[in-house]
Amino acid sequence: MEYTDVLIVGGGAAGLVAATTGKSHYPDKTFLLIRKERQALVPCGIPYMFGSLANSNQNLLPDALLSNVDVPIRVGEVLSVNQEDKVCVLADGTEIGFEKLVFALGSIPVIPRWLKGRDLDNVFTIPKDKEYLDHMLEKLNGHKNIVTVGGGFIGIEVSSELNKRNKSVTVIEMLPNIMSLAFDKELSDKAEEVLQTSGVKINTGTGVKEIIGNDRARGVLLNDGTELAADAVILSVGYQPNTNIAEQTGVKISERGFIVVDEYMRTENPDIFAVGDCAEKRDFFTRKPTGVMLASTACAEARIAGMNLYRLSTLKTFNGTLAIFSTAIEGIGFGAAGLSEMQAVHEGFDIVTGTFEGIDKHPGTLANTHKQIVKLVAGRDGGVIIGGEVIGGPSIGELINLIGCIIENRMTINSILTSQIGTHPLLTASPAGYPLIKAAEIIAREIWVK
Repeated sequence: MEYTDVLIVGGGAAGLVAATTGKSHYPDKTFLLIRKERQALVPCGIPYMFGSLANSNQNLLPDALLSNVDVPIRVGEVLSVNQEDKVCVLADGTEIGFEKLVFALGSIPVIPRWLKGRDLDNVFTIPKDKEYLDHMLEKLNGHKNIVTVGGGFIGIEVSSELNKRNKSVTVIEMLPNIMSLAFDKELSDKAEEVLQTSGVKINTGTGVKEIIGNDRARGVLLNDGTELAADAVILSVGYQPNTNIAEQTGVKISERGFIVVDEYMRTENPDIFAVGDCAEKRDFFTRKPTGVMLASTACAEARIAGMNLYRLSTLKTFNGTLAIFSTAIEGIGFGAAGLSEMQAVHEGFDIVTGTFEGIDKHPGTLANTHKQIVKLVAGRDGGVIIGGEVIGGPSIGELINLIGCIIENRMTINSILTSQIGTHPLLTASPAGYPLIKAAEIIAREIWVK
């Protein structure tokens, strides 16, 4: 029987980060990562394989990140884990003993069981599986009319990329707006406007009742009775945790299907951890269970698990999912962190919002200057920032991360107004009209002046 001190099951971003962080903190321990896939994909880059990237080989997680720190990779399928004897059995019969184990099993696409026609040829999902996606891309090359079911981030990004390859793409979203689980209506409206201008058709407020066809998909029937022709249908209606192996192991699974973990990412067995999409999530503000799955969250959880494998630290804990989203459509960035205004009101928070529109360079006559809109959500009681949304150029990716740090550290409007910032004409907005600070000023007037 083989042996390793720490066994990582799963080779996506979470598994990679758990392994590298753990090896960094415990260099005297041996680590082994097992994954089913011969080559692992960068999860956030998958939509861009449908347009911007030439092929899937341009979207690979480099194995060197592990081999460079002496973490070997084993390609194989885990059949069972005995947590009492601390033995993992692979499909080829190999037995591997371990001291600590980290489940990084990821997630799989949701396929609604009630959806008639889901098994037809040319009906696809978007898994993190290179071979499946290569086959899907090859088949899509011969098709013109594509219907995407689901207007979340993945569905929108894939649709936008297919549009760049001169496909006729229609997005069906049952909610009133696309990406509305992350953005307030004004941001969703702007995203829809950008997509429609580029040629993507948007159909919101209705779902798909049935995929039509005999052997292969030839269209969709909507709940409102509309029938749309399609050469292929892409189901992008969410993901569910991949926890079958963990459940068979006997670790506790939540009602939502996630592996139950504590703030150190441990299961009820202190020698077994779980990170990433398979691990239970709780909202940063309400502590309610949440289904938000993000690679950035997965990597944060993986760092925490890696640091706490052998020595717990109260300073190195996971305090809940902030849900920091960002995407780009036709060169325009959209970002959100924390609670949207709609979510905050729904949860019962007494809030004040402030929105400011500026530009991301100064002066505005500089080339490639973009509008930059910042919306902040703050508690009326003390002005603590609980949410933020941004529209603008490429710089919004880092700006929404900054807002995420502000939220996670429970900074107030006053903290922003007294902050010192660095600016440069080519890189940032003017210090005299910095949209983040100006949005905070609007909230300050609402709280303290009125």
